Amino acid sequence: MDEPIPVPLSIASLSHHHADVAAIEAFRFPDEGAFLCNAHERFKGVVLLQTCNRVEVIVQGEHSVLDEFLKGQNRQGYQIYEGIDALRHLLELASGIDSMIIGEDQIIGQLRRALLISQEAGVINQMLQTCVEKAIHVGVQVRRKTQINRGAVSIGSAAVTLAEELLGSLERRHILVVGSGEMGVLVTKALAAKGLSAIYVANRTYERAVALANRIGGKAVNLRELYHYLTLSDVVISCTSAPHPIIHCPQLKDAMMERQWPLDSTPRPIILIDIAQPRDVEEGAEEIDGVRLFTVDHLRTISENTLQLRKGEVEQAQLIIQEELVHCAKLLRRMSADDMLATLYTWAESIRVRERDRALNRIGAGDPRMAAILDDLTRVMIKKLLADATYAIRLYAEKGEMEKAQALVRAFTEGNGFFEG
Repeated sequence: MDEPIPVPLSIASLSHHHADVAAIEAFRFPDEGAFLCNAHERFKGVVLLQTCNRVEVIVQGEHSVLDEFLKGQNRQGYQIYEGIDALRHLLELASGIDSMIIGEDQIIGQLRRALLISQEAGVINQMLQTCVEKAIHVGVQVRRKTQINRGAVSIGSAAVTLAEELLGSLERRHILVVGSGEMGVLVTKALAAKGLSAIYVANRTYERAVALANRIGGKAVNLRELYHYLTLSDVVISCTSAPHPIIHCPQLKDAMMERQWPLDSTPRPIILIDIAQPRDVEEGAEEIDGVRLFTVDHLRTISENTLQLRKGEVEQAQLIIQEELVHCAKLLRRMSADDMLATLYTWAESIRVRERDRALNRIGAGDPRMAAILDDLTRVMIKKLLADATYAIRLYAEKGEMEKAQALVRAFTEGNGFFEG
């Protein structure tokens, strides 16, 4: 049985396990900064993780308050984890065993970025930061101690695998990659060894498209030329971070007309794979003649195949996670003991200073040596008097007996009121 943690840690999760792309898109928070500030009014700490196939709201606070808060944000369909289960979910998330593509490495960087955003926004406290940092550490450890990410498959490379399965082979094909961020890099890396005739890289910032195209021997494309190069391509893989669609139905329909030879009744088909969140391809594009549209939802078969290949590694990862979960729970209890001890020592310090000053007033403050000696004496006395209590509070906390630790602190700080109650 897992020992409880002293932190009211709660996570609201909506992911590929129980939602499709449309549901995840509807659940997202487009203005992350505004959401974090709003949530921080309710919770001591908050982290928001949003990827192409999940949204995770991680808070230090009660699960009932988180549920009420999200319902007030018109969000639904999520699953809430609390306490030790929330901590386990966070470790599994960072380890890649909860990912759509088992063992993918991108989640580590995504968690780091989410943590950094919370730090910069000033909405995270030490306890929650420790939980996220511990999860990242465990994720790294799992990848070092297992082969769960051997030949790591990412969402980006899974999109390439899907295109290959649909066409039989990518040799001598023309592929357009839209987006040159982290996902664009993963896609082009996966394409590099496929024997393509051409790789086009389009991006809103042309210089970034040039940099990525040069790395893989492709051709950079300005975003305003997107539809022209779309007419030349067999496959388009789109993965930008744009907050709105960048491939629109009217222009796509015109481009498809250019793919139709005069004597043909239909245009040459094109495969669009949209792995962006929010989606890059406007809704309704799949109804245009010749367009075959695929999203992250269509990568589930590849995900299931990856899970079968790495089943043994997942089991080994679970053992590491369980071991680290115990260490993490102890760390959090130790930190909680430090908070209680801070309360105790603050109380003791206020009494020490008051009595020291009374004594100095009685003997006179003319001799600075006497004042220094009295100050040192009272500090040592407080430290020695509280030594046994400090040890007992830490011991209770590390054993998970938080109520006994808190009762001991109250016995000191509330005095007669505690015993009378």
